[in-house]
Amino acid sequence: MRVVTRNSPLLKGVKQMRVKTVLIICAAVLSLAACKSEEEAAKGAAGAGGTQGQAQTTKEIRPGSQEDLVTNVGDRVFFDYDKADLRSDARAQVEKWADWLKKFPQNAVTIEGHCDERGTREYNLALGERRAAAAKKYLVALGISANRIGTISYGKERPAVVGSTEDAWAQNRRDVMVVGGQ
Repeated sequence: MRVVTRNSPLLKGVKQMRVKTVLIICAAVLSLAACKSEEEAAKGAAGAGGTQGQAQTTKEIRPGSQEDLVTNVGDRVFFDYDKADLRSDARAQVEKWADWLKKFPQNAVTIEGHCDERGTREYNLALGERRAAAAKKYLVALGISANRIGTISYGKERPAVVGSTEDAWAQNRRDVMVVGGQ
């Protein structure tokens, strides 16, 4: 049996390992704390505008981008149950789309037609296509080239809100304008 004394090289090695381990742990904790502080600072800067859901960062919104459309114009219109005609509020929104598209003539868009969960898949695909076509037709009437506008129907396959309530259905009966993707 070997006796370990205070000045033993074995004891010095164990002490050095403990010190290194403690230093490594401290470095890791400080590193994680620094990351957390940067995240909180970024969140604080993003939330400084006071508007929930609209994170503002130091990065500007690029004019003509999808983010610009969503933030400054709005990207969707809504329909009544089992209808494909544009309501007055939807026509007003499509007019805003037309003004925005005139400011950005390089942009092509796709109008996505959506439906609520009621009805067959086939019926809703056809209804979604009629809804997207109605918005496209109105944009063309407002002076936007049909070549810049594509349409697609997702029927009931991509709900904005999951649920079987009138509120959920109302939010799912929509057209969404998407920049690019034509």
